[in-house]
Amino acid sequence: MAEGRRVRVGVQVAPALGDFADVRRAALAAEELGADVLFGWDHFFPLGRAEERAGKHFEGWMTLASWAEATSRVELGMLVSCVAYRNPDLLADMARTVDHISGGRVVLGLGAGFRRFEYEAYGYEFGTAGERVAQLAEAARRVRGRLRVLNPPADVPLLLAANGPKALRVVAEHADRWHTFAAGDELTRASRVVDDRCAEVGRDPAEIERSAFVRGDPSEVGPDYLARGVTTFVVLVEGPDFGMAEVRRWLGWRDRVNGGAGG
Repeated sequence: MAEGRRVRVGVQVAPALGDFADVRRAALAAEELGADVLFGWDHFFPLGRAEERAGKHFEGWMTLASWAEATSRVELGMLVSCVAYRNPDLLADMARTVDHISGGRVVLGLGAGFRRFEYEAYGYEFGTAGERVAQLAEAARRVRGRLRVLNPPADVPLLLAANGPKALRVVAEHADRWHTFAAGDELTRASRVVDDRCAEVGRDPAEIERSAFVRGDPSEVGPDYLARGVTTFVVLVEGPDFGMAEVRRWLGWRDRVNGGAGG
């Protein structure tokens, strides 16, 4: 485990494949069970096969604002907000506003985007992978700058979801938290890249909290991620049932690892 960090469990509630009341109940259930972080997502359609894209779906930031009012303890964020979909200064203002609605519980997640059909359906230019990483770097810089001048201000942690070498340099330069989609040896290699890039830009890599999506038996899956530096474990909850059984298992494991109840 990263020195000084306790294990935390995040729950990503997909705002899709159910009525809004179902999505809201799932968010409240995640907080009630003791999740440390409640994540939404910044998609325009449900994930999955092409035929599932016609399923019910709700916009992410509007959903997050409603969670800020409905919850009282859990951290809130997008995992993650695509930087191509909004002017970065506007995005910073949105996050700052939701942070104030929530009483200071927002983490701002940023990503370069990856679903071409979503870009095209909403009229955004997809561009190349390199262009999207450049957008991510520019957005991170502008978000930081805008957050410093807004009135009233907000101290919003910045989470970046990234894996490629160029994107990992952006993580080293700007992120308070890094979310990776890697696992196993790929995760170890990516984590070393982050450490190396931190050395290049003069940062202590221990400053960056590391998180990943997980599924399966936590007693089997969790220790490997933990040994590779991950301390925030994110479970995806999807409709139409929004079941919480896996969340309960990971929360129980978190408490055992941390040596007591609660995160």
